[in-house]
Amino acid sequence: MRRIFVRAKPGAKRPEIEKIDEAHYAVAVREPAREGKANRAIEAALAEHFGVPSSRVEIVSGHHGRVKVVEIVG
Repeated sequence: MRRIFVRAKPGAKRPEIEKIDEAHYAVAVREPAREGKANRAIEAALAEHFGVPSSRVEIVSGHHGRVKVVEIVG
């Protein structure tokens, strides 16, 4: 299991993942920060980035904020 800290950037023009260091990432997604859409998009983007199924990526803290703690299993 890996735990990372994510700075969320919802509503971005261009989706991207920026690695700041081994445990910190900035993730930009097009989806708005409403009804969990951005959170789901962040989980999907990180799953693709790390090559794991999206079911193995979970936001464990920061569901309503820009800074999130994410666990990745696998």
